[in-house]
Amino acid sequence: MKNLRVVIITGLSGSGKSTALRALEDIGFFCVDNLPVVLLPKFLAITAQSSPEIKRVALVMDLRERGFLEKYKRIFDLIKGKGDKIEILFLDSTEDSLLHRFSETRRTHPLSAKGSIIDGIRLEREKLSSLKQMADHVIDTTSTNVHQLKDIVQRQFLPASVHKKLIVNVISFGYRFGLPADADLVFDVRFLPNPYFIEELKEFDGQNDAVREFVLKNERSKIFLKKFFDLMTFVIPLYDKEGKVRLNVALGCTGGKHRSVVMSNQLGAHFSEMKYIVNVTHRDINKS
Repeated sequence: MKNLRVVIITGLSGSGKSTALRALEDIGFFCVDNLPVVLLPKFLAITAQSSPEIKRVALVMDLRERGFLEKYKRIFDLIKGKGDKIEILFLDSTEDSLLHRFSETRRTHPLSAKGSIIDGIRLEREKLSSLKQMADHVIDTTSTNVHQLKDIVQRQFLPASVHKKLIVNVISFGYRFGLPADADLVFDVRFLPNPYFIEELKEFDGQNDAVREFVLKNERSKIFLKKFFDLMTFVIPLYDKEGKVRLNVALGCTGGKHRSVVMSNQLGAHFSEMKYIVNVTHRDINKS
């Protein structure tokens, strides 16, 4: 386990732990949600022995597991006592922010079964105060949206030597569902041949090999990608130089299911090869 990097994601309910876990998964961490803390030493030992290709592991552990509070310190100390390093990422947020999030999702707080949500938040904060003091990294998510939190987490845990500063978020979308509100650059790819009108392809999406081949073999697509890559290769370093930390590039087609998905995947792969942190999201791929 000496060469295994282990990150424990914990913190207040509603503070963004699932988003942080997905952010680490996007940059190559093997991720597990809600593993019982008593199983952590065995899990790490098995991972190191049976899957040596796994070098980085992230796990969410919190109050959803009964007994977590009573056991985590002993388990963490046990692992550290063997000379293995674990990093604790603690996510925090204000009461007002957490209340708003619980109101939006209509979820119940794990500690509010017999009381109000605010009472549950305050009790959880009290119970986790010692764990927060142990944390190697503390992120306050009060003023961050999902994309910003992903950026922060990825910058925290991806070595600066292996990536460039700018994070590129590529989003495919359908014009019938509206433009992405936070897009910096928007490209319309509705001029490309539409697989929707090919009977054997219409039910599939842009992740499908046959759909991908249909879109990419077209001469218009080849010319567009060449010019598009040239443009992005020119402007992205300039954004980076100006200190921009995140760039949202949106590609749209009619329904957001075929052409924009294929082109977004191509763009994402292009930026990955250029050593940028890239997140590709297909906003409307499952909409009818």
